[in-house]
Amino acid sequence: MTLARSVLREQVKEVVIQRILDGTYQPGQRVVELALAQELGTSQNPVREALRDLEAMRFIETVPYRGARVRRVSREELAETYPVRAALEELAGRLAAPRVDHDVLRMLEAEQQAMLEAARRSDQHGLLTHDARFHELVVETAGNAVLLDTWSGLRIEAYTLVSLVRSPLDLVAVAHTHQPILDALRQRDADLTAKVMRRHIEDVAATLIGDPDE
Repeated sequence: MTLARSVLREQVKEVVIQRILDGTYQPGQRVVELALAQELGTSQNPVREALRDLEAMRFIETVPYRGARVRRVSREELAETYPVRAALEELAGRLAAPRVDHDVLRMLEAEQQAMLEAARRSDQHGLLTHDARFHELVVETAGNAVLLDTWSGLRIEAYTLVSLVRSPLDLVAVAHTHQPILDALRQRDADLTAKVMRRHIEDVAATLIGDPDE
């Protein structure tokens, strides 16, 4: 794959995600590959590849003989991801704390600052991109490949984006909720970091989706 084609694929993904988030594409609505390619002035190949990526992220589903459509994500489905994520990130925090170094801390600080800047622009997608990278850095620092693969399989950014767009939140406050994680990691305190990571995810779930049985 050429670099240009790879870049085009990412650009198409950004367009489709933004349209899902702003309501241009509604759940169940068809995303027509040819029409999108013509609109964006590109061939169908990068569009097809972008839609495959979005299907893997569970934004899009392909229905036989009906093409690609925006996937409906239920509140219950969203709720099921958070207890699993909380357990994984609790473990990640415990493993990462003794391994964290100044370079990792600087990268985490940069991601939190980028979250704040996106929040001040009311850029939900940008905030969640940096939010996901912040958490991914912690999981990577844990140094456990199975943990990273399992965490990545949850499609954290996609589910959090879907959750966030449904909830009127103070985006700046969302960015600031990562400060206790940074503080715990600076102390290299495994038990505290594990506790803070779990509480962070549980608070996110409570804020974004509440009680799925209500």
